[in-house]
Amino acid sequence: MMNFISRLIRRDGATVPSMDGVLRPNSRLDEAPVLAAAAEPDNLAASGDDLVFSSASALYRLTPASKGEPEQIQAFDAAVTALAASPDGVLAVGLSGEGIRVIGGAHDGVQFDRLGLLPALGPTALCFDGPHTLFVAIGSTHNAPDEWQRDLMERRSSGSVWKIDLKTKAATVIADGLAFPNGLLVHDGVLVVSESWNHRLLRFDLQKPKPRPQILVDDLPGYPGRLSASADGGAWLAVFAPRSQLIEFVLRERGYCSRMLEGLPKEYWIAPSLRSGLSFREPMQGGAVRVHGIYKPWAPTRSYGLAVRLGPDLQPLQSFHSRADGNRHGVVSICEWNGATAFASRGNGVIGAIMPDAEGDTLNQMGRDR
Repeated sequence: MMNFISRLIRRDGATVPSMDGVLRPNSRLDEAPVLAAAAEPDNLAASGDDLVFSSASALYRLTPASKGEPEQIQAFDAAVTALAASPDGVLAVGLSGEGIRVIGGAHDGVQFDRLGLLPALGPTALCFDGPHTLFVAIGSTHNAPDEWQRDLMERRSSGSVWKIDLKTKAATVIADGLAFPNGLLVHDGVLVVSESWNHRLLRFDLQKPKPRPQILVDDLPGYPGRLSASADGGAWLAVFAPRSQLIEFVLRERGYCSRMLEGLPKEYWIAPSLRSGLSFREPMQGGAVRVHGIYKPWAPTRSYGLAVRLGPDLQPLQSFHSRADGNRHGVVSICEWNGATAFASRGNGVIGAIMPDAEGDTLNQMGRDR
């Protein structure tokens, strides 16, 4: 009865924060130069002079002399779901259905297929803290990383974050019951975690034996993903898909949502996506999206491109967008490399570069807007 009354007076209405202020839309990602083209690039990491990234079940690298031609450096039997590089060039790789593997350094060849009693089969993010400590995010115990849409629409909260001592191979849980942790960053003695389905960033004080989560940034207009450090003491946040009132409404209608998941192919779900607008069968069509065949930049969309620069206080400072009519959607990873900021648009199969002058232009524009 109370649920009905709440709906009647719209107390539980589907609301999404607007993109305004620091998050005001622009087309900076579409204007960014292309570093390389690749099939669904993901997991950018700087390793020495190289930019390492994953595509399906292989690792590739770009060098300053690559001229847009990535070189394959290693192939695996399973899809790469997470990647981290230590300052001395050691790589940690998360593999779908297999676990975590360390490549190079003193712990070369070390593998983890379990974290405590939990199978480590779906790592979504990895982060080194020195040569002997590795943090791991497991997005969900119910769904593999590539089933993230299902995990969202099922409203799962079975993710966890772990700390691994690479010397002893001991794994300690930092937090569990998380709604798809999908990004990790160690920043001034604090572990920052992006919790995708709750649209927020959390912090855990690593100086405490049992750190409790504290909210850093809340109610983001999209689903936050990977985190990486910036040279100015801040960080970069990849927001891989947008929130919308329609999707928030569907999430509340559990009966409808369950029937949709059971009866429709994934590409036709009313759910966020890394790329949209490719088929007339997609759920969001019509005059609200296109006028005279032209995709409106402000149209409601299931996919979007958004890179957010965080200041030293880890609050949003700048943003770079690819709007509904853009072609740099599904930004899943960001990494500073070779004097620029590289981003992986998995939705459109490119690795682009936000140049330093573009960052300055955005700051100047923000000043004019005020």
